[in-house]
Amino acid sequence: MITIRQAGAQDFELVADFIRKLADYEKLAHEVRFDDATLRRNLFGPRPAAEVLIGEVDGAPAGFALYFQTFSTFEGKPGIWLEDLFVEPHARGTGLGRALLSRLAALVIERGGARLEWNVLDWNELGKGFYRTIGAAHVDGWERWRMQDDALAALADGV
Repeated sequence: MITIRQAGAQDFELVADFIRKLADYEKLAHEVRFDDATLRRNLFGPRPAAEVLIGEVDGAPAGFALYFQTFSTFEGKPGIWLEDLFVEPHARGTGLGRALLSRLAALVIERGGARLEWNVLDWNELGKGFYRTIGAAHVDGWERWRMQDDALAALADGV
């Protein structure tokens, strides 16, 4: 039986573990730099920057989705950005990933939103195939750009 629930502060260690497992799967473990206190505050503090769903199979946690609100000026409505989706290898094929995304789609609608969006690594054919089966499509014409670390600090300083 699959259940989806909102994560609470008591789930912090579980969420942190899922983040590390996802990073390992994505071959990006070297990029995980969060410290527990900062992540805990940003997920479960007085002003959360993101929310987390926990997916369980037969009562045992087996996956998560970490997400936050976005806004589309063209639509004039909010949306949800899915930052992380991970299902334990033993639970893949159970419908847990689809159930997590289904709950996120319902949240978008409940909140009056227009879009559920996310990135997928270009080599992740398994993920892309799964996303196609649920009706998702690649957004042509857009590239992802990022600013962080020294470049972010330099720009903030007006350099």
